[in-house]
Amino acid sequence: MARAGSMFGVLLLALCLASPLAAQPSERAARERLDAIGEEIQGLSRRLSSTRQARDAADRQLREVETALAETHRRLDTLQAERRELGDRIAALETRRDALQAERADQLEALDAQLDALYRLGLTPQLKLLLNQDDPARLDRLQHYLNHLAKARNERLDALARLDSALADNRRELEARGTRLDALAEELAGRSAELARRMAERSELVAELDSRYTTEQARLADLNQDRAHAERVLREVQEELARLERPPPSTAIEQTQGELPWPVQGSVASRFRRGDGVHRNGMLIQAAEGTPVKAVHAGRVVFADWMRGFGNLLIVDHGDQVMTLHAHLQHFGVEVGQAVSRGDTLGAVGASGGHDTPALYFEVRRGGEPIDPQSWIASR
Repeated sequence: MARAGSMFGVLLLALCLASPLAAQPSERAARERLDAIGEEIQGLSRRLSSTRQARDAADRQLREVETALAETHRRLDTLQAERRELGDRIAALETRRDALQAERADQLEALDAQLDALYRLGLTPQLKLLLNQDDPARLDRLQHYLNHLAKARNERLDALARLDSALADNRRELEARGTRLDALAEELAGRSAELARRMAERSELVAELDSRYTTEQARLADLNQDRAHAERVLREVQEELARLERPPPSTAIEQTQGELPWPVQGSVASRFRRGDGVHRNGMLIQAAEGTPVKAVHAGRVVFADWMRGFGNLLIVDHGDQVMTLHAHLQHFGVEVGQAVSRGDTLGAVGASGGHDTPALYFEVRRGGEPIDPQSWIASR
């Protein structure tokens, strides 16, 4: 589902302006380069798979459950979107059906009027024409009227045939859409039941993980281990990106410092250097579960997987050695290697990683080092 998004719009525009006559080959070459970058990034993510191992059986189980939950949420979102689209289409079809039926009724009424006029002339108006030759002008008018009546009647009959055909098509499509809607409702019910089961399983696992801590110090020590593990992974991501044969071009993110939009609207639960464990290097924004998380700037997804402490973690590289991290996602809306534009939906707010409160953890890194996200996003 990779898209050649607007993150490299400046590059493509420059290529086009530099050589108007060769705009199409230049644009094609740029797109091929971006596709190659996407493939390299996908390979990077595969090479980092060994760094995504959990510490023990409980963590591994949590990862499995939360990964399954993310897929269930993603599928539910897809099904809900399809159901809404089907509902809209069915409503449009019903409106069209009503219009066709009203038009058919009008045509029938007009045809009845024509037949009534013909009936008033008698069963054999042509014979009357032959017998009434005493008034040639009247004869000519009557013949003209009969011809007009016959033509109008044939047109009405043709229109009715077309309307009947359109109504039949409309009924068939409505039946097909209705059948699909029933199937969607059945799958939604199944997925919802699966979601409830998985959430109960997750709650048990989180309780099991929490029971390991006898003191607050033990919990903080574990959180700091998670942060140290994440730092190692992020360094590897940065190093791998630096070694790419085709490094991602600049997206001019440096020029937007202090003007970037918030990835999600909500209350700030912890700020840069004030949070615990994995939250220390960024900010934690509380928001309702399922709230869309938006890309703050154009870039390319370089990581989208579960990581202990972070849960579902998504990293976007913006070029110029700047990356943004989005953690505790309910599910992912994009894939590794995919180009994203400012405002694109990356996923949804969740509580993955064993957390009990839905929130988005957001972090900005430059040259591999964390920097205060609030120095980059717009004040509010």
